[in-house]
Amino acid sequence: MAAMTPTVPETDVPEAVPAPRAAAPRAGRRPRPRVWRGAVLALAGAYFLLPLVASFVFTVHVPGRGISFEAYTELLGADGFTESLLLSLGLAAATIALSLLLAVPALVAVRIGSPKLRPVVEVMCMLPLVVPPIALVTGITTVLRWGPEHLSRTPLYQTFIAVQNERFPLVLVLAYTVLALPFVYRSLDAGLRAIDVPTLVEAARSCGASWPYVVLRVLLPNLRGSLAGAAFLTLALVLGEFTIASLLGFRPFAVWIVSISGAQARMSVAVSILSLLITWLLLLLLSRAGTSPSAAASAPVTTSRKES
Repeated sequence: MAAMTPTVPETDVPEAVPAPRAAAPRAGRRPRPRVWRGAVLALAGAYFLLPLVASFVFTVHVPGRGISFEAYTELLGADGFTESLLLSLGLAAATIALSLLLAVPALVAVRIGSPKLRPVVEVMCMLPLVVPPIALVTGITTVLRWGPEHLSRTPLYQTFIAVQNERFPLVLVLAYTVLALPFVYRSLDAGLRAIDVPTLVEAARSCGASWPYVVLRVLLPNLRGSLAGAAFLTLALVLGEFTIASLLGFRPFAVWIVSISGAQARMSVAVSILSLLITWLLLLLLSRAGTSPSAAASAPVTTSRKES
């Protein structure tokens, strides 16, 4: 009798699952070369660099004499060059300091204590964009004329005289601060929106930090990029402003460039190129300062508690 062997049903044997096949790439499809990016960058570079190159060629090429750098060698010895440049840089530094001193505490206070007042503050800071500079300088001139006539017997008379000092006209600092206020507000507002101001302030205050310490050692290190951006825009505005300074009778760098353009055309163009290089260098320094790490941001907050 033959031995009985168990048989396994065919349905119980697991079948091998075929591995998924990779989709074959389509023969007619190729990655697009992004040439348009290079074209746009090339056009933008040509738009900015070609006028500068043409201006530089105009300053160094003298018909009948060839290449000459007299426009640059005589620049440092030109009458009023150093004084006007230092005056503009001093006005820019004072305007940056005053703008930040006014805007930072106000925006922090609104952000922490009264968020509902933010639209009101925004409208007030944006008003200089609506008022033309010619209208602003007309109002300033009217006030400067009215003050000495009606306040000649009061201590304020000397104040009106002091703000119009030709060596350092504070009236220009006040006017430039008003003009720079919209740009300073936008930069600082973007920085305050990017951080959690109430939490930082509450944490620092709970550790015993004073309000000046909170602003200087907690908030300002986190707003370094926004502060650099505000200073960046204010510096560019002050170095290039002409209307207000010219109508008020002062002579910063932009007014000096225009004043010599009629008699010495090549030197005026050389000064314009030099002013662009100086502005770019200062803006580069400001941008580097805004992105460099700060060791003061991690300073500990010390507290003292009394034992009961």
